[in-house]
Amino acid sequence: MVKGNSVARLGLEVGGGGLVGHGGLWLLGGFADRMGVGRDLSAVFGPSGVVHDRGTLLVHAMLMLAGGGEACSDIEFLRSEPVVFGPVASDSTLYRTMRGIGSEVRAGLAEAMSGVRRRVWDRFGGVEGVVLDIDSSVHEVHSENKEGAAATYRRSFGFHPIYCFSDRTGECLAVRLRAGNAAANDIGDHTDVLDRAIGGLPDVMGVGHRPGDDAGLVRREVRVRADSAAGPGFAKECRRRNVGFSFVARGANQIQDAIERIGVDNPCWQPAIESPPPGDGPPPQPRAWVADLTDLVNTTKWPKGTRLIVRREPLHPGAQRSLFPTLEWRYWGHWTDSHAPAPQADLDMRRHARIEGHIARLKDSGANRFPFTNLAANQTWLTLVTWADALVRWFQHLCLQDTHTSRKPDPKHCAGPCGTPPPGSYATPAAPPYASPQPGPPAPSSPPPTNTGVAPLSWTVRDLLSTGW
Repeated sequence: MVKGNSVARLGLEVGGGGLVGHGGLWLLGGFADRMGVGRDLSAVFGPSGVVHDRGTLLVHAMLMLAGGGEACSDIEFLRSEPVVFGPVASDSTLYRTMRGIGSEVRAGLAEAMSGVRRRVWDRFGGVEGVVLDIDSSVHEVHSENKEGAAATYRRSFGFHPIYCFSDRTGECLAVRLRAGNAAANDIGDHTDVLDRAIGGLPDVMGVGHRPGDDAGLVRREVRVRADSAAGPGFAKECRRRNVGFSFVARGANQIQDAIERIGVDNPCWQPAIESPPPGDGPPPQPRAWVADLTDLVNTTKWPKGTRLIVRREPLHPGAQRSLFPTLEWRYWGHWTDSHAPAPQADLDMRRHARIEGHIARLKDSGANRFPFTNLAANQTWLTLVTWADALVRWFQHLCLQDTHTSRKPDPKHCAGPCGTPPPGSYATPAAPPYASPQPGPPAPSSPPPTNTGVAPLSWTVRDLLSTGW
């Protein structure tokens, strides 16, 4: 019999006895149980006859990572609260389980999490298109005994994984752990992680975006953004999948020549779209300008319809690298097949920078700690880290809209407001520990509204869990 619950049935009270820790993780675990995460993961393993259900064990590992854990041994923090989380496996059991997951089982687990993602995204509603962000990052390790660890282009030692995130939810849709000396501009790796990410999308969004699919099958637009590591070769692979693209431009003589030809006062420079000021203040003065220079450069290496958008801003202390040396302006550009006006295309491309925060969040939650010597086991570990982060993102988008926690969702920050109960909050068992479950919780304090994707802020914790939000 599959045990799909990762937390015990509890109620919250103010006053009384039974103060426990990690109350916020109990809430996150209840959300995971309602979304069927443990049940779906357990089905991949099938009947095993082990003491600790493997699906529940992986959910407990996700809760541990969501609370700021960084290694298998950190699961002992959950074992210290059996009233909250029930029987939790030991760190050695988690270690053996992770090492025993092969490529086929890992693929099945990924498909199970994709099914959970479909159920979660169905609650969002109104998703017209998907914007994907791809980037790689160096993860340093301090042991030469780990398979795949090698010298990196940053003169460090470790791994060089490549990620693909959803811009709307901030969750990682696909990750590939690579050796430290893997090339940043490898077309095959970019294509592989893109295909994995599209495979994890709901069917209505992924249809028409597989290799060789007819463009008439497309029901939702998919666009991918990447830095200058992507180039014309990857752009052609995107076109084969009916996927739009926006890639940061590398410095080139033809781009410099095009900028010098139009000069500084040319009317083709349009004010860039800046973030609106807080409150009702006047709109900000233009601090940057954007121009479409497609007609002044050679685009034969790129798919038909590719445009070059260039942004300029006054050179200032701390400015990032420019397309070419200059004493007055900083220039930055990107290639895109978007039909949006140049200022709107520039605004969209600048949002690609969010991926840096997403990767930093993963590094703060176990992605910088690879506890195994085997590369496949470390790939499973890194994938589990991304699933834990996705679970937190889903919970915040559906249940914590417009709250302080949802604005800064990194694990170390959430360890306070989301990982521990507020002062004076107590957890009391709805039934004795490990006893037979009692009937479900009472009806919510207000009737469930139509599926808008966001629960009413007036709902209590019991309402959120009892309705599946």
